[in-house]
Amino acid sequence: MALAGFAVFGAFWGAWGASIPAIRDQAGVSDGQLGAALMFIGAGALPAMPLSGRAVDRWGLRATAALLALLGGAGLLVAAAARDLLTLALGLALLGASSGAADVAINTAAGSAQRASDRPVVTRAHATFAAAVVGASLLAGALRGLAAPVVTPFVVVAGAAAAVASALARAGLDPERRDAFSAATDRVGAATPGTARAGGTPPRPAGPTVPLAPLLVLGGLGALAFAVENAHQSWSALYLEDALGAGPAVAAAGPAVFAAVIAVTRFASASVAANRPATVMVGGSAVAAAGTAIVAGAGGVPVGLAGLALAAAGTAALFPTLMSVLTSTVPDERRGSATSVVTTVAYLGFLAGPVYVGTWAGAVGLPGAMLAVAALAAGLALLARPAVRGISPPARIRSSG
Repeated sequence: MALAGFAVFGAFWGAWGASIPAIRDQAGVSDGQLGAALMFIGAGALPAMPLSGRAVDRWGLRATAALLALLGGAGLLVAAAARDLLTLALGLALLGASSGAADVAINTAAGSAQRASDRPVVTRAHATFAAAVVGASLLAGALRGLAAPVVTPFVVVAGAAAAVASALARAGLDPERRDAFSAATDRVGAATPGTARAGGTPPRPAGPTVPLAPLLVLGGLGALAFAVENAHQSWSALYLEDALGAGPAVAAAGPAVFAAVIAVTRFASASVAANRPATVMVGGSAVAAAGTAIVAGAGGVPVGLAGLALAAAGTAALFPTLMSVLTSTVPDERRGSATSVVTTVAYLGFLAGPVYVGTWAGAVGLPGAMLAVAALAAGLALLARPAVRGISPPARIRSSG
């Protein structure tokens, strides 16, 4: 169930990325207007993320279920109703809010599952997300090739979101059907008496207050990691085409290659990421810096793709590792609020990464911009070990299962 939520989330964003040109054409906006409208995703997400953390702490799996269903509905709405700049911008604000809220919810749930099962659920969940992005991108691209309506892939994603949300809601209401995904949080809720909630489960206790400083440190590290990751995800196709002379088909494969390598690396590194977070953060950042530097110095497409794959392998485990550190240090009854702080701060890096590349590209060209991204990764490698070790020693996670 923990993986299912990430699969839906990845499927949504894979379908969205592949459908952006069709949605732009349907709305009748220019590239500049589309860029302005896309800013509303961040404007909707940032205020929603802290609120969703509190909701998950209070209502658990039922809040997660509702937020996943809302995300599926928001995608349908944007794909069906965006017919001009205003309706596109308003739809993207709703999409951003539902996406940011669902992001916090599924990360919180994965953390609870990892704590309950003593297995590397968080990294595997993020690997599932990346794999779903690739699969949904290919499906949406194939549907576009068949001239299917813009809304078609979002109907599929909304159906999957509804099915997963229904299963999560049932798990949240029926103690006999809860799995490891919710076992830890259920035990916390049952340990303290209180007023019964709808469905017969008691409210969660307030629990101890989590210090803000370590959460901001984790969020800051996550922001650097996301800035590097999204810089490549957003600019790789353009870089391959404009800087290295790739044809449109090869250039379009850049983001898919990046996401595929991330998925494979996350599955392969799950246990190491959970047990040796400082080592993974330093090593991954250094590899990302080296791969990005290779991209910057590439003289042709094969070397550029090799550098991109190396950068993907380096960035793959960075944010999941930080979430594993959070899982090992935060009590279950405060996990939603703590996760919302870390993910909100980290999300700022996700938004800033593509802008960072664009700013440097305008000043020194795309290869120089890639060197600037490599510098971010190198800076993260220097900061990660003392920061992670200063927060808490990691919990030991079994590699089986």
